Amino acid sequence: MDAVSELLADVWGRGAVFRPTVLQPPWALRMSTGAPLMLAMMLRGHAWVAVDGRDPVRIAEGDIAVVRGDVPHVVADAPPPALSSGPTWTVTAADYCPGGTGPTRSCGRRDDDLDDGPVLLSGAFERRGRLSERLLHALPAVLVTPAAGSAIPSPEAMAEEVTRPRPGQTLVLERLLDLILVSALRGWFDDAPGWCRALDDPWTGTALRWMHDSPAHPWTVAELAATTGVSRAAFARRFTALVGEPPMTYLTNWRIALAAELLRDTDLTVDAIARRVGYSGAFALSVAFKRVRGSRPSDHRRPALPSER
Repeated sequence: MDAVSELLADVWGRGAVFRPTVLQPPWALRMSTGAPLMLAMMLRGHAWVAVDGRDPVRIAEGDIAVVRGDVPHVVADAPPPALSSGPTWTVTAADYCPGGTGPTRSCGRRDDDLDDGPVLLSGAFERRGRLSERLLHALPAVLVTPAAGSAIPSPEAMAEEVTRPRPGQTLVLERLLDLILVSALRGWFDDAPGWCRALDDPWTGTALRWMHDSPAHPWTVAELAATTGVSRAAFARRFTALVGEPPMTYLTNWRIALAAELLRDTDLTVDAIARRVGYSGAFALSVAFKRVRGSRPSDHRRPALPSER
């Protein structure tokens, strides 16, 4: 499996939910889903992605915009200050249906207007994988790529699928969202951080997979070099050159990233998490966590839901 397939299969799997929307200008959708990654593609017409503190980005018909979930943003038919000229709808997690429920006709359109209005296909990718946190941190706040030349169907064909309920539509749209995301990110991958591209290197990629698969193992540079069949010095030089940091620094950051994910998504004790990611106990993890993240492990605990209190 190549590095792009490995990263995206592990991170996203089948975690996409979607909202196809037929729109009538002026319109604006404020995205507030809490999902780690958002996707927007104009199947008909154009739009602007306005992110707090950054210049708005125009997406033409067929362009794909990938936005990190930690970045508040608005998708609209015009850039600021024109956003204030029309209504703004806030899109929350409740507006996205796992697997979808067919086209969402909103923003004042009538059913007989479906053939001529702008059509937005947006997705929220919810499922996290073991590489998700490092990949999300590596992505830019907003990534816009053209769909032209990719493996996805034409915008016209997708607009037809979105606006006309047909048998199997849910499954088709789920697969389309996965395909759109892969098409957008594999273009970015050419300029991705070294650790992403290093997965394709026979020496460094082997060591990265060992660390990813067995973070609790007491790895040393010498042992990692032995798994690749090269000398310790040659391995350390190659790894640092490709990844951008020494092997043990990468391993520490990887363990802390895993610990943060477990703190957020599970009810395991800090001591249990520490042992799962390669530390002797809660104190050792807390020291490393504070050194890397500048905060305590308890600060990363997921807030309890009302039903859990």
